[in-house]
Amino acid sequence: MKSNATLAALLENFFTRRLMSQRQASPHTISSYRDTFRLLLLFAERRLHKPPTRLAFEEIDAPLIAAFLDDLEKSRGIAIRSRNLRLTAIRSFFRYAAYEEPSHASQIQRVLAIPCKRHTRALVHFLNRPEVDALLAAPDQETWFGRRDHALLLVAVQTGLRLSELTSLQRRDVSLGTGAHVRCVGKGRKERCTPLTKITVAVLKAWLREPTRRNAETLFPSASGGRLSPDSVADLLTKHVTRACHACPSLRNKRVTPHVLRHTMAMELLQAGIDRAVIALWFVVPGFHPA
Repeated sequence: MKSNATLAALLENFFTRRLMSQRQASPHTISSYRDTFRLLLLFAERRLHKPPTRLAFEEIDAPLIAAFLDDLEKSRGIAIRSRNLRLTAIRSFFRYAAYEEPSHASQIQRVLAIPCKRHTRALVHFLNRPEVDALLAAPDQETWFGRRDHALLLVAVQTGLRLSELTSLQRRDVSLGTGAHVRCVGKGRKERCTPLTKITVAVLKAWLREPTRRNAETLFPSASGGRLSPDSVADLLTKHVTRACHACPSLRNKRVTPHVLRHTMAMELLQAGIDRAVIALWFVVPGFHPA
């Protein structure tokens, strides 16, 4: 049976009506779901030899989606956790489609029955103070990119912001007067206000005096003035870790990611004697931060 609505129309309504209007999903969720379907449509185009504009809803079936998820793991090398996040986005769309296209209930049921992969939760590593110091000293602060990277890494280590929160910071989100802090809206649309140390305040004051790229309001912009992508942050982090290894060889044995920097901040708080419960509250309660 042919679908009454095209795949394109269903996807458009899913994003505009379901996610944005009804659920009021956060920009981070919408961005993640958008990337999932962009990858899925590219995979379907290669597999079915049809552009996205010609794809029918009934062609996006369980075998195709299972093959897509396997391809993500094998070709792109993503972790099982990331694979499961892609599946979550697809399931959300098909739950919406169940109400819009009940004539395809059997197809939708088979897609929703695709299980998440079980995986072992690996221990998240963290950096010690000599490793942090070596990483912060790695960027060449004689260049604009080096000063940007130094400020970005310092804020990441000191605040423990998630990668999406860090790259979406605007210049107006930083207050450097009395009670200096950075404000962000992160996962689950939770607003956090995180205090800044004197060293971070000094670095950010100098950074904010730098000429902006194309009048960009992003705190840590790309060369073109836009928002840094996750891949760009991963690349710059890898570059500076490689350079920092010369001063601190122990970094060669660690896989340093933005989440490792976030975990480093939590471990430093713990080592400073702040109770675990306080750390947990700081990460999950909107507006809360340690005194």
